[in-house]
Amino acid sequence: MSVPELNRYDRLVANLREEFPKLRIIRKDQSAMHRGIHWVLYVVTFGRMRTYLDSFQTTIGNTVYVTPDWDDWDSDRRYVTLRHEAIHLRQFRKLTVPGMAILYVLLPLPLGLAWFRAHFEKEAYAESVRAAAEVWGPDYPRQDAYRRHVIDQFVGPSYGWMWPFRASLERWYDRILASLEHQR
Repeated sequence: MSVPELNRYDRLVANLREEFPKLRIIRKDQSAMHRGIHWVLYVVTFGRMRTYLDSFQTTIGNTVYVTPDWDDWDSDRRYVTLRHEAIHLRQFRKLTVPGMAILYVLLPLPLGLAWFRAHFEKEAYAESVRAAAEVWGPDYPRQDAYRRHVIDQFVGPSYGWMWPFRASLERWYDRILASLEHQR
């Protein structure tokens, strides 16, 4: 009897479990802490961030908190998203939970000019772009809708308007796309 080959998502999870032996992937909506974060975000964004529990995966320490529909997603979508979250796992390992919390949440400002949050998310979203190109082809992250979605995460309420300088984000995104050209 042969063992079925793992898909790329399952291989990524297995590799991450080796890299992070304490890795947990759990539903965010079942966490009292995340339900509380949801309401804090709702208040500080003046009601603009309403989808924290059901639209965003969140990594803290060695735990990836996923949306309730995570298991319904196809494995390629989970793979691309988990590649993003793996960057955050490595950031937490390097900087610790308290270090990341201070930098990510507070500095230099919690809203509007959150340079560290933008820095950490740029690393993770660059990985999302690379993973999307791997899974769905190099033209996928070049689509206007995908590009707009990624950049809107930085300039919109989802992350507290963490970096409102769209032109600099457009240049950053172009550099990621250019790096894809070199990988062909």
